[in-house]
Amino acid sequence: MVSQKKQVPFAGTKEQEANLLKVINKHREEKGSLMPILQEAQDIYGYLPIEVQTIISNELEIPLEKIYGIVTFYSQFSLFPKGKYVISVCLGTACYVKGAGDIYNKIQEILEISEGECTPDGKFSIDPCRCIGACGLAPVMMINDDVYGKITVDDVADILAKY
Repeated sequence: MVSQKKQVPFAGTKEQEANLLKVINKHREEKGSLMPILQEAQDIYGYLPIEVQTIISNELEIPLEKIYGIVTFYSQFSLFPKGKYVISVCLGTACYVKGAGDIYNKIQEILEISEGECTPDGKFSIDPCRCIGACGLAPVMMINDDVYGKITVDDVADILAKY
């Protein structure tokens, strides 16, 4: 199934591509090289769009379907760019029962993006998480390394305005 997420145009540079080719050549002969190559590629680009997967596929002569399968299976990989400010809303049990689902929905409504998407200006992206480890502060969300606890739906707009 093709993703219905809003697409941000790929903006890779020649420098990034050169770095990716160096990574591929560094690991090319190693057994099990695909995972470290994908990890380093994501470090270079910030995510793994189809254009990057295609370069890896062509260089390693590995079917694109195999690479896509790996990228979509492991949660450490992202097909979409992350915003300057990455929002994580805890949807673990303690947070969820205290209204985190409504907070998550409010953020999506305000920013007009869905899970995994990035705002068109590249400023915000949003993803749920299962536990931040601050259950006593439930419901909890993070924006990059800033933790916000005991928040309500009414707090969301003011928190986002800080960024």
